[in-house]
Amino acid sequence: MSRKHIAAAMVLALVVLAVFAWSLAMAAMGQAALIAVLAPILGLTVNQVMRGSHSRTTPASGHRVAPVPDKEDGAP
Repeated sequence: MSRKHIAAAMVLALVVLAVFAWSLAMAAMGQAALIAVLAPILGLTVNQVMRGSHSRTTPASGHRVAPVPDKEDGAP
């Protein structure tokens, strides 16, 4: 595992821990509706952090596709 992966995992763990602590505090104050609304945002944040931590060094397939013009290209 590279240093970049370790750093990304540590940041992700800190973010998840902070959000978990915040969620517990909100639940203790009776804000369950707020937690339910914001839960998908946490999931999206975790997803984006995980995607950003993956390396982009995978080789391309080599298959080239001709560009297709947009419908707006021919519009007056």
